[in-house]
Amino acid sequence: MYAIIETGGKQYRVEEGSTIRVEKLPADKGETVTFDRVLFCKSEEAVNVGAPYLDNCRVEGKVLGNGRGRKITVYKYKPKKNYSRKQGHRQPYSDVKIEKINL
Repeated sequence: MYAIIETGGKQYRVEEGSTIRVEKLPADKGETVTFDRVLFCKSEEAVNVGAPYLDNCRVEGKVLGNGRGRKITVYKYKPKKNYSRKQGHRQPYSDVKIEKINL
């Protein structure tokens, strides 16, 4: 059984027991989160496709931790104009372990 969920503007294929890294969620380590934007759900006996979301399907997960990704450098430069800007960025994320897919 697996499902396709949407969170943080991205789509993820999840199964029970899998771990995903999503955009930062407003939850602390150990809290339970529920994803209600389920686009697709496949079980052994049926395939459900949402239009755009499924009303009767929920995916529950547990936050394993929050963090920040690798640092990337953004550098802007214009030749002969004495213009350059250097900026760094670290994208925050949450690691979530999928515990249950409710149909």
